[in-house]
Amino acid sequence: MITDESGLFYVCDGWASLFRPCWFLASSWGDAAKSVTSGGRGGAWFLESIHGPMVLRYYSRGGMVAHLSQQTYIYTGMEKTRPVAELTVTRELFQAGLPVPEPIAAAIWRKGPFYKAALLIRRLSETVAMGAIINTMSLTRWRDIGSTIRRFHDYGVDHADLNCFNILLSDTAVFLIDFDRGKIRNPSDGSQQWRERNLARLKRSLIKLSDSDGNTLSQGWEALMEGYGAG
Repeated sequence: MITDESGLFYVCDGWASLFRPCWFLASSWGDAAKSVTSGGRGGAWFLESIHGPMVLRYYSRGGMVAHLSQQTYIYTGMEKTRPVAELTVTRELFQAGLPVPEPIAAAIWRKGPFYKAALLIRRLSETVAMGAIINTMSLTRWRDIGSTIRRFHDYGVDHADLNCFNILLSDTAVFLIDFDRGKIRNPSDGSQQWRERNLARLKRSLIKLSDSDGNTLSQGWEALMEGYGAG
C-alpha cells in the first residue's frame, strides 16, 4: 500500500515501481483520457499510457441512495472498501488464468468516516461489449459466451452484475469485467441459486436490447445455455 497526502493506494505487484498517484486524476492525463459513455452510469475513462491502455473507473452509487450520496461510502477498513475488494477478486481470477483484465491499483480518498474511491485496470483492447452486437452474433459466439460463464461459475465466481455490457468479446476470446461486489464462493457447495441469479440478470439485460420479434434472443440464449451446459 502507498500513502501520500492525496490518498491511500493499493497497488498490485509488478506495478509498484511504475505507479504514480496522479494516474487516478483523469484531468492529469489531458488528451490521453477519453470519457466512457456506453454502458454503466459513467464515471469511467479510457487512458492511453506509455505502459499500455488503461481504464480508470470512479465508484458511484445507483438507485435512490444516489440522491443522498452518489460517490461517498462509509470507511470500515482498507480491505473492506469496494475498490480493494474488487481488485482482490480480479487479481485472483487473473492469476488463475481466467479471462479478466489485469488489475493495476485501487485508490481511497478518506474524509472522516467516509471515503471516495476509484479502480485502475488494464484495458482490453480490440474488444466490443456483447450488448453492442447481440443481434449480429453467430450461434457459435453465443455458445462461447455460455462456456466462458460456466468456467467462472466452476471456479466459484458469483458476479454481482452479470449483464451484457460486462461481457467483452474479441475475435478469439470472451472476457468478463466489473467484479464490484462480486464474490468467490466455494465451487463445491452445490448451491445453484447464485448461478441461476447471475444468468437471470444477464438474460434481463439482453431482453432490454434484443430485436422486437425476440427470435435472435431466443435462438442465441438457447445456444448460450448449450455452451454453459457443455462446460
